[in-house]
Amino acid sequence: MTTLSDLVYAQGQAGDADVEWLHRLAGDGQLLADLAFADIVIWVPSPDDSFVAVAHARPSGAATLFYRDIVGDRVRPQWRTQVRDAFVSARIVDSSSPDWFEETPTRVRAVPIVRGPRREGEEPTVVGVLTRHTNLGEARTPSRQQMTFNDCADDLFGMIAWGDFPDISAPTGPRRGAPRASDGLIRLDVDGTTTFASPNALSAFGRLGFDDELEGESLSEVTTQILPVKQSIDESLPLVVTGRAPWRADIEARGVAVSLRAIPLRHHGERIGAIVLCRDVTEIRHQEQELITKDATIREIHHRVKNNLQTVASLLRIQARRTFSDDARDALTQAMRRVSAIAVVHDTLSEGLAQNVDFDEVFDRVLRLVAEVAAGAGTHAKTRSTGEFGTLPSEYATPLALALTELVTNAVEHGLAGREGEVEIEAKRSSISLNVMVRDTGAGLPEGKVGQGLGTQIVRTLIQGELGGTIDWHTVMGSGTEVTIDIPLRWIDHAAR
Repeated sequence: MTTLSDLVYAQGQAGDADVEWLHRLAGDGQLLADLAFADIVIWVPSPDDSFVAVAHARPSGAATLFYRDIVGDRVRPQWRTQVRDAFVSARIVDSSSPDWFEETPTRVRAVPIVRGPRREGEEPTVVGVLTRHTNLGEARTPSRQQMTFNDCADDLFGMIAWGDFPDISAPTGPRRGAPRASDGLIRLDVDGTTTFASPNALSAFGRLGFDDELEGESLSEVTTQILPVKQSIDESLPLVVTGRAPWRADIEARGVAVSLRAIPLRHHGERIGAIVLCRDVTEIRHQEQELITKDATIREIHHRVKNNLQTVASLLRIQARRTFSDDARDALTQAMRRVSAIAVVHDTLSEGLAQNVDFDEVFDRVLRLVAEVAAGAGTHAKTRSTGEFGTLPSEYATPLALALTELVTNAVEHGLAGREGEVEIEAKRSSISLNVMVRDTGAGLPEGKVGQGLGTQIVRTLIQGELGGTIDWHTVMGSGTEVTIDIPLRWIDHAAR
């Protein structure tokens, strides 16, 4: 998929600051299209003295003119002169007569996109052109709301041509429940008095507890009446409800949450009023709170599971020290090691909200644990890990950590028993698979046969059954054993989703 940045950079005539400005403008493309009841297209100049479309927004309250994707196309001949004039002159250029587009009468307005506020005596920095394509085929007597929306759109287009919109001080991060024009719009004058409120805006404030008409009222005073006395107030709220800053804030009252976004309106740099978009986000905020609660609960569960597993491991360790049977002691020690490996994974999960874990960090801790526990008398094992496992879903981190624990343990206890050697774990991750090799410099497989013990059975079950992968044992030329594990990433990707 070609992004806006790719399309702009491909023309070779824009810098990073220009791209950032266009990104900000494109982010509000839907707002402009809804206010203007028209298609909005952003064009940038190309090396061959033409223009290329890099962004497009369709109106949600009117019929679109472009049923096919126009992004990436060159400007049509009937618009080229108008677009070029707007780009060169840095002025808004309207079509002199209705333009026909695929048998539909349209009106086109070309608006120069000026980066940064204009300054007297300086040439404006024009980075592109925004075109407004209005469908005249559905012309009807406009309502007061439609006329207000159009007036707001005209003000914003004038700000774009002057470099006042988008505002660089406005937040750019994504936020669930961001209000749109159709959700509710309030127009304020320069004093913060409401001059227009759409029906959806009235409904939103009605649910907050304001039953009167908003028009003619100061929005800041209305907000003060609504808010509970003892409730903490967002510091940005006074500037939002007066329309003095392009920020966002939430109002909560009577169990209802309304998100507000202010867009100050300026004419040649002088403030003339503001637009305040509002949306009832009660359900969205409720869902967000539920997610936060669930995340905290999951973290606490992982933490408690880790503590319980460590307690079990400690009991197994105590029991192993008190038993007189060597076989029983070995069995208890192995069980303690397996439980401790699982506890490490849960400990990592309890440290963050994400259910995906950095397996390199997990396995590093597991490897140190195994090397300390597995080495017996006369055995000096060095462990070395190369490559990267990357991030894995938690349901795959546990079986993989346990399987590698068994393999490293076998390499130390059996392959390097009574000698000095090295165990190397190499991880290779591609776009389609995760490949892991465990090598040791020990005695190798007896007669080339794979063991039939509990550890080997556990490893097979984990790799083949839990991870959907394959595992293979073979003797390295000379000495030592190499175990190869291959896990298809389609399983991991499915779990991550």
